[in-house]
Amino acid sequence: MADSCIQSQLTEPGQEGPVTVSISRKVKPGFEADYEAWISGVIEAASEYPGHQGSNVLRPSASTGNRYVLIYRFDSYENCERWESSELRKQWLDKLAPLIEGEAEVQRGTGLEFWFDLPELPVNKHPSPHKMALVLIAVVYVLIMAINLSLGPYLSGVDLWLKTAIIVTLQVLLMTYLVMPRVTRLLKGWLFK
Repeated sequence: MADSCIQSQLTEPGQEGPVTVSISRKVKPGFEADYEAWISGVIEAASEYPGHQGSNVLRPSASTGNRYVLIYRFDSYENCERWESSELRKQWLDKLAPLIEGEAEVQRGTGLEFWFDLPELPVNKHPSPHKMALVLIAVVYVLIMAINLSLGPYLSGVDLWLKTAIIVTLQVLLMTYLVMPRVTRLLKGWLFK
């Protein structure tokens, strides 16, 4: 039984999808401005690495346990590992010690789970694949229909490949930054049960 569970989780390198890393740190009082300058620098450095897909920073609040949370994504495990084992990242981490207290809390996720991330939930708390699939089918369907209905008249003379690229780009951007964070919060009780 355990072997079949492990077998279903095995993935070939390069097929794991995007990797999302969340690192939360407690900043020493009075060092907030220095830490924010550090975060800006390390984000800029990471953005130069292949496969970097963006970063977000959550400032201290009740939902983050009064810690800063740095979230970054890479398109694959290999590219994430390339950044994390780089000499440049090590140099940035060496500058960090005087600014923080305690240990950093690191969480990682791969694949579609990043659309269902809530910072207040532990990294190992993910919806079942069935629930994720149901929500994604509904959201993708509604978004594709809405985009087609609203932009269809404007894109009627556009080549199919360009029209599809425009629709897919809008759909992914809307899902990632607008729709899925709200849907995940709205359905949190059902998704994470």
